[in-house]
Amino acid sequence: MIAGILGALGIGAANTASVTTPTATATSTATPSSTPTPTATVPINIEGEELGGVAEGTLVEGIDGEAPRKAPDADVKSIDALEALEVKGRAPKTGYDREKFGAAWADVDGNGCDTRNDILYRDLTGSVTSDGCTVTSGTLDPDPYTDTVIDFVRGPATSADVQIDHVVALSDAWQKGAQQLDAETRALFANDPLNLLAVDGPTNQAKGDKDAASWLPPNKGFRCEYVSIQIAVKAKYELWITQPGCADVEGRRG
Repeated sequence: MIAGILGALGIGAANTASVTTPTATATSTATPSSTPTPTATVPINIEGEELGGVAEGTLVEGIDGEAPRKAPDADVKSIDALEALEVKGRAPKTGYDREKFGAAWADVDGNGCDTRNDILYRDLTGSVTSDGCTVTSGTLDPDPYTDTVIDFVRGPATSADVQIDHVVALSDAWQKGAQQLDAETRALFANDPLNLLAVDGPTNQAKGDKDAASWLPPNKGFRCEYVSIQIAVKAKYELWITQPGCADVEGRRG
């Protein structure tokens, strides 16, 4: 399986030691084996559009942390993490709902800014904010999925040009172990900077909830990192991969 995945990504056996998996820098993000200590917080709202019926800036009570204003570091070997993943069948999608992962783009780190704006601020260059949180403009240079430059301008007709992608889609996670996590950990998963990227909107829509066996970014130069993120996220939250998924990835040749 390892050789097949490396071959699909164009990585020779001699280079396996250099393949790394990013890990989150936010020290307060909980893993499935530890539940964060609830803290008394007051829900706040920051000016912004409605997303999933929840205003940007909504603070989830009982979850705190640091601002994910820095891209994750790469310091865990993908091969080691991949070998640790359990291989099981895909669970039914029965019971899945976006609300099972908490309010959309909630301020889980308690920095006063919702997750969507945190990631826009992190991934865009020249980010401009209207209130210290709401990103009104910036440049995605380059978009990791298409290797193109996208100018972001907040507005009803333009905000969707740059979207925040869950690299491991929420419904995919639900079918591979997340339904066994408690609600608080699922909220952390949905807002974990490790699993989030600002990307080209139409490409994100085309991806949908597919896993790495079914979809890889059009930008071949980013595919290795993309799969590394998938592995890191599933290892962090003790999710599993499927045997058909392994076979599909093995069969890929870039």
